[in-house]
Amino acid sequence: MEYFMRNLFKGSRTGAAFLAFTLVLGLSARAADGSRASTPPRERADMRSLFNGKDLTGWDGDPRLWSVKDGAIRGQTTAETPAKGNTFLILKDQRFGDFDLRLSFRCNADNNSGIQYRSKHITEGKVANQWVVRGYQHEIRNQNQLPSVTGFIYDEGGKRGRMCLVGERATWENGQKNVTGTLIDQEAFTKLFKLDDWNDVVIVARGNRIRHFLNGTLIMDFTDKDPQLALQEGIIALQLHAGKPMWVEFKNVRIRELTR
Repeated sequence: MEYFMRNLFKGSRTGAAFLAFTLVLGLSARAADGSRASTPPRERADMRSLFNGKDLTGWDGDPRLWSVKDGAIRGQTTAETPAKGNTFLILKDQRFGDFDLRLSFRCNADNNSGIQYRSKHITEGKVANQWVVRGYQHEIRNQNQLPSVTGFIYDEGGKRGRMCLVGERATWENGQKNVTGTLIDQEAFTKLFKLDDWNDVVIVARGNRIRHFLNGTLIMDFTDKDPQLALQEGIIALQLHAGKPMWVEFKNVRIRELTR
């Protein structure tokens, strides 16, 4: 390295110093998992599929509302078949703690949906139907105007609401959110999100840190430091929201469990 720098800049101390700074900066931008800080980890060959592309084997939800169409999971409500409260398609008999979850989605603009993870299936008490889930949710919307867009983390069924918005690096501790950095602005998100089309999601959860990536770009980085409320593991589910008729589709759902 010393020989390379000395000869490249022909003795220029300023040039060598600049190159050294650039190399250090590049290394520091690399995350602990080997990925660039602003991009998801490289997809590994050992990702495991959670959806067979043919039917809903392994999943459980209201059969009036969930189906498979053209190789994708489709959830749809209509005026004739509404959702009586938020309802979910639940991945059965599997729980995950630290993971790299990937999928693609598209939806219409009349309502919103979500991806539940580290969540709990509620089977007791006064619930609207048997497919009720509570926990962390990756919000899904067909909108491109911040802050109400795809990718923020929502406390489904809890009291914390929108815990970290798209574009934020934030922590939750002492009962409140603390924003520590900015990741993406309105102009960049407008270019990134594909209205009325398929978008790719990566969710990386490791310990109390959660990152959401959209179409290859980090859009939210959240660390949950609440000792009572932080979720460490749970189920995965897909949401149909109560209210206006809507549809949402998911495909290429796959996961790799991580070790700390």
